[in-house]
Amino acid sequence: MSTLNKTLQAIRPIDPQWIESAQRRQLELTKPPGSLGRLEEIANRCCAIQETLQPTTARPRIVLFAADHGVCAEGVSAYPQEVTAQMVLNFLRGGAAINAFARAGEIELQVVDVGVAVPPPVSNDLPKARDFLDRRVRSGTRNFCVEGAMTEAEMLAALDAGIELARAAALDGCDLLGFGEMGIGNTTSASAIAAALSGKPVDAVVGAGAGADDACMMRKRSAIERALVLHSASLSDPLGILRCVGGLEIAAMCGFCFGAAAHRVPVVTDGFIATAAAALAVRVAPVASGYLFASHRSSEPGHAHFLAMIDQQPLLDLGMRLGEGTGAALAMKLIQSSVAAFTGMATFASAAVSNKGASNK
Repeated sequence: MSTLNKTLQAIRPIDPQWIESAQRRQLELTKPPGSLGRLEEIANRCCAIQETLQPTTARPRIVLFAADHGVCAEGVSAYPQEVTAQMVLNFLRGGAAINAFARAGEIELQVVDVGVAVPPPVSNDLPKARDFLDRRVRSGTRNFCVEGAMTEAEMLAALDAGIELARAAALDGCDLLGFGEMGIGNTTSASAIAAALSGKPVDAVVGAGAGADDACMMRKRSAIERALVLHSASLSDPLGILRCVGGLEIAAMCGFCFGAAAHRVPVVTDGFIATAAAALAVRVAPVASGYLFASHRSSEPGHAHFLAMIDQQPLLDLGMRLGEGTGAALAMKLIQSSVAAFTGMATFASAAVSNKGASNK
């Protein structure tokens, strides 16, 4: 049996009885019922995911997957493709936004090359070199306007890489996971996935990505429309969509969702591209939705459709559209705070505080 099939078989639905037990526990804590709003829902679901009333989120980790896209040949990005490798080096030097957020949040960060077009020259003198993982499947995807972005074997290899990294994180003791991406041209792939999964017109799901101008936007829409026609016979299946118009990093993130759910670890999705991977994961394994937390609402128009597909309300709405796992890093602190309140607050009984409706004798 393949790694993918074994992992999918290991994903169990969230048990609603654990949610109910956590809700009863919330009523015992020294606060008015429901006064922490959605933070209570977050803690309750962490209890259900970990199947305990003493959930932990003390060791968070974000895995950042990098890969390039052959569709860049169609002129769909405002930035040249070599920026992907340059940004990988920036991550390893500690100079990107995600590095700053990870430092502030005391979050482990791993950077994974799953398909950068030109392998970045990673050397041991880089501050974060020990956190770099080579899981290259190939040097970027093919141009999906001409042929499928990946072969089935390449797609499965990228999915397996994500599954393996989630498993490794769980074995390392990580109890809260997040994921992000880097890949010039990947908003084009994510938009194509949004159109294929939702059935919405291309115009309704395509945004400016990393600052595309009007001419670039026209090329982007045209590329997606042509790809949807070219691959129409394969787009009824979520893995067919992934193979034909996805990306290696999107496949790896999809696998990461499967792996986190199989190992019962809460996992925080980032913005538009990361949530494309989560939406594909949920289409393949609907019960995986219970393990996901949507970090924020991206300003990309297609993101709202993905959020509906994974049945998650974003924790933040800050107008962000950077990627890199930055939204996940911010949301992790909210999740940790919700769990800290659940496990650290006194009960009415232990604090000798009168509960609502208690006798005043």
